[in-house]
Amino acid sequence: MIYITGDTHGDFSRIKEFCDKTKTTKEDIMIILGDAGINYSGYTNDLNKKRFIERKIPITFFCIHGNHEQRPQHIKQYKKHKFMGGTVYREDDFPSINFAIDGELYYFNGLKTIVCGGAYSVDKFYRIEKGWNWFSDEQPDDEIKHKVEETLKINDNIVDLVLTHTTPYNYRPTEMFLPNIDQSLVDNSTEHWLQTLESSIKYKHWYAGHYHTNKDIDKLTILFKEVRILSI
Repeated sequence: MIYITGDTHGDFSRIKEFCDKTKTTKEDIMIILGDAGINYSGYTNDLNKKRFIERKIPITFFCIHGNHEQRPQHIKQYKKHKFMGGTVYREDDFPSINFAIDGELYYFNGLKTIVCGGAYSVDKFYRIEKGWNWFSDEQPDDEIKHKVEETLKINDNIVDLVLTHTTPYNYRPTEMFLPNIDQSLVDNSTEHWLQTLESSIKYKHWYAGHYHTNKDIDKLTILFKEVRILSI
């Protein structure tokens, strides 16, 4: 089975509870729509999280890049591996933790799936003030955007699934916006770019996380703590 859920931010207790109840195995897959929080504090501090996930949770993870985690290509322990028809980043010591590469195509139960993570952190300045980690490459840059666009072009702009961390601009759940955040200061460039993509491609379903809510809008689903079976 292939399951999908939203941000975990380093706390995998609900995932373990789900897997124990559902009696999953490492043959099953859990897609996390960004902000897994596995690569946030630095390798040494994150090590215990990875050991817990690998040893105690009977499922294989496929994680999209969020805005509260370092990109795995900047961590020397990660190497490229093949997974579900595409390339992922994975550490040899933790074979059930896979990180998607933006712009790659993957095939889940035969569904052609394109992935692009990243988003702007509305807590950016708070984290910097507190001395907490903030990553300047949290959003997709021009190179990543070009790769996504080229992958789509090669496939005639037709895919079955789109998996992103944030949503296209028109699908933002504005009711979830934090009242203490001045929205005029929020960088929505990734959302605007995704909106351009959404308007120009054909797809059957789009999944995103980031906004800490569970919501269905047209062909787009935003997930947080809810776990669903991947479907179109």
